[in-house]
Amino acid sequence: MTLDELNIFCRSLVAATHVVQWGGHDVWKVGGKVFVIAGRQTDGHLSFSVKVSPVAFEILRDHPDCRPAPYLASRGMSWIEYYTGDQMSGDELRGLISDSYRLVADGLSKKKQKELGL
Repeated sequence: MTLDELNIFCRSLVAATHVVQWGGHDVWKVGGKVFVIAGRQTDGHLSFSVKVSPVAFEILRDHPDCRPAPYLASRGMSWIEYYTGDQMSGDELRGLISDSYRLVADGLSKKKQKELGL
């Protein structure tokens, strides 16, 4: 998956919005809440952080392509960074993004979910 492919996928999610912030990162939100922070590493490799369930965090923290997301995980949040490797498929990466989107959207108030058409 490339950064462009990630952005195209995120754009397809209902009520997803995009901003560029935090040093030029592509930040995707739903209801004003972040579900993906993406960018490129110095070698051009795609890197992105997503919210995950506590169980997924425990599994993915040991995956060779992932690590606890800097800053976020150190503050007790269940966020994983995909940062290196070639072991995860595009479908698996899209699954991580979709799961993050759902977790964040589910955390919005029922009123906000209804306003956004979720």
